Amino acid sequence: MKDTTTKPIKEGGLEHRNMIPVTEFRQFSEQQPAFRVLKPWWDVFTDYLSVAMLMIGVFGCTLQVMQDKIICLPKRVQPSENHSSVLNVSQAVAGTTPLPPPNPSSTNPVTVEMKGLKTDLDLQQYSFINQMCYERALHWYAKYFPYLVLIHTLIFMLCSNFWFKFPGSSSKIEHFISILGKCFDSPWTTRALSEVSGEDSEEKDNRKNNMSRSNTTQSGPEGTLVNSQSLKSIPEKFVVDKSTAGALDKKEGEQAKALFEKVKKFRLHVEEGDILYAMYVRQTVLKVIKFLIIIAYNSALVSKVQFTVDCNVDIQDMTGYKNFSCNHTMAHLFSKLSFCYLCFVSIYGLTCLYTLYWLFYRSLKEYSFEYVRQETGIDDIPDVKNDFAFMLHMIDQYDPLYSKRFAVFLSEVSENKLKQLNLNNEWTPDKLRQKLQTNAHNRLELPLIMLSGLPDTVFEITELQSLKLEIIKNVMIPATVAQLDNLQELSLHQCSVKIHSAALSFLKENLKVLSVKFDDMRELPPWMYGLRNLEELYLVGSLSHDISKNVALESLRDLKSLKILSIKSNLSKIPQAVVDVSSHLQKMCIHNDGTKLVMLNNLKKMTNLTELELVHCDLERIPHAVFSLLSLQELDLKENNLKSIEEIVSFQHLRKLTVLKLWHNSIAYIPEHIKKLTSLERLSFSHNKIEVLPSHLFLCNKIRYLDLSYNDIRFIPPEVGVLQSLQYFSITCNKVENLPDELYFCKKLKTLKIGKNSLSVLSPKIGNLQFLSYLDLKGNHFETLPPELGDCRALKRAGLVVEDALFDTLPSDVREQMKTE
Repeated sequence: MKDTTTKPIKEGGLEHRNMIPVTEFRQFSEQQPAFRVLKPWWDVFTDYLSVAMLMIGVFGCTLQVMQDKIICLPKRVQPSENHSSVLNVSQAVAGTTPLPPPNPSSTNPVTVEMKGLKTDLDLQQYSFINQMCYERALHWYAKYFPYLVLIHTLIFMLCSNFWFKFPGSSSKIEHFISILGKCFDSPWTTRALSEVSGEDSEEKDNRKNNMSRSNTTQSGPEGTLVNSQSLKSIPEKFVVDKSTAGALDKKEGEQAKALFEKVKKFRLHVEEGDILYAMYVRQTVLKVIKFLIIIAYNSALVSKVQFTVDCNVDIQDMTGYKNFSCNHTMAHLFSKLSFCYLCFVSIYGLTCLYTLYWLFYRSLKEYSFEYVRQETGIDDIPDVKNDFAFMLHMIDQYDPLYSKRFAVFLSEVSENKLKQLNLNNEWTPDKLRQKLQTNAHNRLELPLIMLSGLPDTVFEITELQSLKLEIIKNVMIPATVAQLDNLQELSLHQCSVKIHSAALSFLKENLKVLSVKFDDMRELPPWMYGLRNLEELYLVGSLSHDISKNVALESLRDLKSLKILSIKSNLSKIPQAVVDVSSHLQKMCIHNDGTKLVMLNNLKKMTNLTELELVHCDLERIPHAVFSLLSLQELDLKENNLKSIEEIVSFQHLRKLTVLKLWHNSIAYIPEHIKKLTSLERLSFSHNKIEVLPSHLFLCNKIRYLDLSYNDIRFIPPEVGVLQSLQYFSITCNKVENLPDELYFCKKLKTLKIGKNSLSVLSPKIGNLQFLSYLDLKGNHFETLPPELGDCRALKRAGLVVEDALFDTLPSDVREQMKTE
């Protein structure tokens, strides 16, 4: 029999070019190595089980492809009961009618010698029969078992890693893994623990006491009390060289600072949803369902894998035979592999059921850092929720150390320590000394604006007298402030300030001036009411219109040494707390934003007031309560829309009143009662609507300062010459056409402002003003200046405000004299 099969031609080069390298499939199963931190032990275990099942599938598929699948032979048909048991061999083989039964009367029976069954089938027909029987007679489970194993395993592997590939979840995971690795490796992670453990002993005790008080009122999850761990054990657990921790270089500090910002933004983003948790639950549920389906149908069909298979196909016309007996060559091995596969799937499914139990039994959408807070002593690490909490639960299955080190970057205490260290490196004592300046109170002041905190190096400048902090958040005044022996003044402008108890004790004894600018009344530092030696308090900010809600101001009564109180706000009436300190208050300033100040009878109780400023309070008339302040020396009623000041006659009872400022109002005339204020030395009527100056005004012969600028005055009475003590006189921006010669009798004049009027001639008698050092002539109609200006020896070019062309009309010697210092 001729072998007509065509054997495949195996050429090494061609076969190599047509094969797909195994490495091409790595991208489907390989994941980033860093993702291993989010694979708990059960995921790792199921991955190994998946590899084992995959090997079973690949091995079965390889056997299916490389070996004969089934071998069939024609099947001999058994005779019926009414026929003889001996058949004609050739007819039986040919499938024809069997031989007639032997004649019992015959004495010589026919003997048939069996020498094999000749079929006359060639190899092509056997191959055809094998294929037909494989397709028609073999059970589908026996045929496709290896492929099913391969498909199911790939689905398992896809489900296990789908949340690492899905765009909505993979982006969060990649970001989290990136930040986690940087936090774990950051030098600040360990050094932050050293910084916290290196706090002052008193601060540590306070933190420990606060933790113990708060924890004794809360029960743990098992109903027992949660006791905070002593902070004294921290240095034993985290032994770090403090000198090394303090030597964090600038680059490392900037990297850690950037990590804090990334963690904050990532937390805000991830805590909004639970897509990671939902995705992991769904893929686990899908694997459990898949496991149940596989167990169900495999257990029922594994018995269908049989070694011998009967095949009945109607191909007698082509082969001469209809019934065949076939041998499934892989049946025995496939049967063993299927039982092995069922065992692996069972273990896989039980592991998935445990995963579901873990997912639903524990609250994975909340994560508490209580154990980290106890071990590290950083008690402000916040608990997290949703996907952030879920990922932390997952990395705890890998290694809890990751979450411990990651928690450092959730702590404001740690962040503040880092900022403090960076601040100290950036603001050295020498750099701070370059910013020192003298303020309005003639104190050496250090202004710090818009910093991330208060540098510790500030407290090395022992000569500092005034510290001004503006727009600085989370300011902590430490106990080292006691090194500033000369500190007397503190300004806090839009700063949230906390203070160490030792620092508060120092400020109680030494601080004299405190200025606080705030946006909300709740920003007022509560510790300021304990500054018993405070002499000056300046408050700038918005208070409640309802005075009953201004509870914070009620504590002012404890400031027994307070002498000056300034409130720039929106008060509708004077707070009772201010009245309570009136017995020792000497100066009070209320600067409103236009809110009408009513019910001023409380002013009568402030009998010791020497200075009073009521600015922009919409008073309209001079409050009668002011006339009871017999000790009053200065009164400022700026911007109050005053139109009439007839009540000024009552000021005659204020024997000590020397300064009266009625500027920036709507006063149209000055009553003649002004003459009774004989003790006045400074008087300001600027920015009003005065047209006529009464001659009685100049009977106040003690006046040294008189400001009548920005009015509608046309004439200056000659009685102005009575003011022999006059040193400052201003009529700037009026309509005056002539100045009386009597003005030049005021020989003590140092400042004369007559600019922006309608003057055309300057009298030569101006030379009588020997002490004149400032003269404003600009904005008039002068053509020339009198040479007698040269007699004003104190007047220099810098003090002469005049057009350059007009200055050039002076004689050259006078000009040279004025230009010389």
